[in-house]
Amino acid sequence: MKLMQLHYVVEVARHGNHISNTAEALHTSQPGISKHIQMLEEELGFEIFSRKRNRIAGLTEAGREVIVIAERVLNDVNNLKRLGEEISAREGGSLTIATTHTQARYLLPKVIEKFIRRHPTVQIRLRQGNPTAVCELVESGEADIAIGTESQRQFPDLVRYECYELDRSIITKVGHPLQKIRRPTLQDVAKYPIITYDPAYSGRWKVMGAFRAAGIEPNIVFGAVDADVSKTYVDLGLGIAVMTTVAFDKARDTTLAAKSASHLFPPSTVYLSLRAKSYLRHYTYDFIQYFAPRLTREVVDASL
Repeated sequence: MKLMQLHYVVEVARHGNHISNTAEALHTSQPGISKHIQMLEEELGFEIFSRKRNRIAGLTEAGREVIVIAERVLNDVNNLKRLGEEISAREGGSLTIATTHTQARYLLPKVIEKFIRRHPTVQIRLRQGNPTAVCELVESGEADIAIGTESQRQFPDLVRYECYELDRSIITKVGHPLQKIRRPTLQDVAKYPIITYDPAYSGRWKVMGAFRAAGIEPNIVFGAVDADVSKTYVDLGLGIAVMTTVAFDKARDTTLAAKSASHLFPPSTVYLSLRAKSYLRHYTYDFIQYFAPRLTREVVDASL
């Protein structure tokens, strides 16, 4: 039995039981994956996947148990590797943070600056994506920490900590009529073309949910991938934007203005996510607590 066989079995299950998709994601061949799976099944003496016309149809009952054990074994092997790196280089190493644009641009710079001053020999790597994608990177072991708002699906293998709530503002050009209204209503906002986030982000769901609850159909003209793109199009006069307040920088966004919309739209929650039962290097605890002071080493260890 080889670790590679366990790895292929887990990855095929993660990719919807499609060997072709798995091979593409792992940059390997379909026949190679099939061969390793068949060898493992022969060694175990039972089928992990059920098949129809030589194509994988799903996991067998025994196969579901194999996945649970294989994920645990692979996670433990990964922890051993991390322990080896920790012992061989107490102050060196790397930390990969998967995060969204808003966190990377507006919340993390000061945290990273503080971390680098404390751990100058640790290499920080940032991977950017939407809230679901960043959790997938941690789930697959490609990142150590995910930081983002609500995701589109559940991640049972991750431990997720609520860190902050981000309220929303309406961003317009300076002098826009909405800025003259002390407390805008949804009807006031819906009079103008709206630029909001891509559907993969919780900001889009919550903005649209508030309008639907009020029976209003807003004119969404653009689904931006991040706050800076939204502000660019607002500045061009293509509409107004509804975004997290933290993304508005009065000192830099001098041609724009913000009006609080916390009374109109619910906030988004920022989560920090880790793999359950994972081994954390000592400096990872420092980063976590710099980002969310209440998440001490004792709190994190207890939940992991």
